[in-house]
Amino acid sequence: MILRKTVLAIMALGAGSLFAQRTDHLLDDGWMFRFSHQVEKNSPTPVSLPHTWNAQDALSGKMDYKRGIGNYQRTLYVRPEWKGKRLFLRFEGANSVANVFLNGRHVGEHRGGYSAFVFEITDCVNYGADNRLWVRVNNGEQLDVMPLVGDFNFYGGLYRDVHLVVTEPACISLTDFASPGVYLRQTAVSREEAKVKAVVKLSNGGAAADLQVKVRVCDGDKTVTTAEQSVTLAAGQDGETLLPLTVRRPRLWNGTQDPFSYRAEVTLWADGKEIDRVEQPLGLRFYRIDPAQGFFLNGKHLSLHGVCRHQDRPEIGNALRQRHHEEDIRLMREMGVNAARLAHYQQAEAMYRLTDREGIVVWAEIPFVGPGGYADKGFVDQPSFRANGRQQLRELIRQNFNHPSICMWGLFNELKEEGDNPIPYIKELNALAHEEDTTRPTTAASNQGGGMNFISDLIAWNRYDGWYGSRPATLADFLDKTHAAHPELCIAISEYGAGASVYHQQDTLKQPVPTAYWHPENWQTYYHIENWKILAERPFVWGTFVWNMFDFGAAHRHEGDRPGINDKGLVSFDRKQKKDAFYFYKANWNPEPMVHIAGKRLQQCTKDTQTVSVFTNCRKVELWVNGRSCGTVTPDKYAIAEWTDVRLSSGENRIVVRSVGDKKQVVQDEAVWRY
Repeated sequence: MILRKTVLAIMALGAGSLFAQRTDHLLDDGWMFRFSHQVEKNSPTPVSLPHTWNAQDALSGKMDYKRGIGNYQRTLYVRPEWKGKRLFLRFEGANSVANVFLNGRHVGEHRGGYSAFVFEITDCVNYGADNRLWVRVNNGEQLDVMPLVGDFNFYGGLYRDVHLVVTEPACISLTDFASPGVYLRQTAVSREEAKVKAVVKLSNGGAAADLQVKVRVCDGDKTVTTAEQSVTLAAGQDGETLLPLTVRRPRLWNGTQDPFSYRAEVTLWADGKEIDRVEQPLGLRFYRIDPAQGFFLNGKHLSLHGVCRHQDRPEIGNALRQRHHEEDIRLMREMGVNAARLAHYQQAEAMYRLTDREGIVVWAEIPFVGPGGYADKGFVDQPSFRANGRQQLRELIRQNFNHPSICMWGLFNELKEEGDNPIPYIKELNALAHEEDTTRPTTAASNQGGGMNFISDLIAWNRYDGWYGSRPATLADFLDKTHAAHPELCIAISEYGAGASVYHQQDTLKQPVPTAYWHPENWQTYYHIENWKILAERPFVWGTFVWNMFDFGAAHRHEGDRPGINDKGLVSFDRKQKKDAFYFYKANWNPEPMVHIAGKRLQQCTKDTQTVSVFTNCRKVELWVNGRSCGTVTPDKYAIAEWTDVRLSSGENRIVVRSVGDKKQVVQDEAVWRY
């Protein structure tokens, strides 16, 4: 038996050297956490990643939630057989400044809370022994790290996964701004042919080596096209190689209709053996944005109706797991979303993979956030701040370059030109984005006039007509006047929304005070109906993005049904309650047959006659009250069916709405109203 185990071990060792590739080891367990002021020996407590220390205080509405330094420590056993290989630590996200130490030695610092970063630790480790890994994370306010301000919580911590990656001395680079080291540049795509330049970054930490880079594009197990290139790297040298690829009659990534991606396998070979491998999605598509007609994907017009999304939840803050991202995407697709603004920062790699898979067109952006209607400022004109913004833009683009769902890079949100004027810097960022990526346009979200609206390729506005004063009709005035004055601008609406609590119900329609503790659901519903009517009728608006898909944490807000929450979501913070406006959009955007009674959460009616409003995409629907038919109605072009002057009886009234005309599939909804 001992002899057999020894033979198996030797065979395994031989197979490992024959097919030596990188290995990825998740480091989410075994951490001890303490704050910087906790210096006693017994102060650390065990935690697992993802983790934030602000899950409780920030979400309770405590405006001065803990912003400072948190310390994460764990042991890292480094196997003796890894000697001669290269070791890298990859952090998917740490908010917002992270300093990494190994065995007491400072490895490096990363400034920016939303992008991944990588440090090589090959020369810092003790092999065949436990090594002490220590990460100091600081989410304190600093004037040289974006964002400076924001209408959301700045959760501190190691809130995304941490990995140890082990490679051979020569490898596909991990340290090019934490990118995958592979860039699949789509230089020319049509239905007949797609031309792609695969740029592969290489790093050699060992002796001089003759290497081969191979790219294989696959459709499942089928090889579509290949390319190969030889390269020689001197000892300690980094380099890159370019491999042209052509795909004949490609199957295109076509949004939600057909979100197909090829798989690009990039491998590195030495002496006839594969020593490294990276796989990336290759979703081939072509698109354009017209200032008069909007967004076109693969030559066909596509109305982009989307939402914005923040990355937090009750109880856990921003320390999300895979299942949370998947649930968010499921809810978006249920509503019929085909576009998303992932605001106001780089979000988890998992989200971009999911939007690729589901065909959701994405606006990805850096956290260059202005004060909006609040104090402080979003731009400080000092070299360190400008350098940090350039770094975060490069990280956003390089780390996410190959995701077909990303169709525009966002440069800023709600900046102001007073004081330190950001216009020269926005121009610098715009030029940098085009230098990094010649294939995608830039965009921005503005809430005022001025020269900053004429820098990026596209521009969008955050509008709240009918919530922060005014009325929905002023949105139409703004859009028509702006389009008439600047017909060359590609215009979108980057935010529009109104607060609502599912616990606040009324049977009269009255505009609430946004900062008050009364956010009735029916006003949000009315707001979205009226705003969508305006947006749907203007084809020059290239995209619309509801603010927000989900309620989210904002410690400084004291409004709605509780402190610490921005309740403009179409879905509640815990993802359990879909508000009426959710169903309005679902009826308009999702063809799956559905019926929903608006105001069904209303418990007590104050009037004996009511208007019953229903959102439905069925051809005809019939209303029944207490078993009595009130007639059939054909919904209007905005999927609304209404019955006016519906009389209620004293006590409980059972309201039922049912589709008619399709015996195979009858859908219905019901409610109980008391009078």
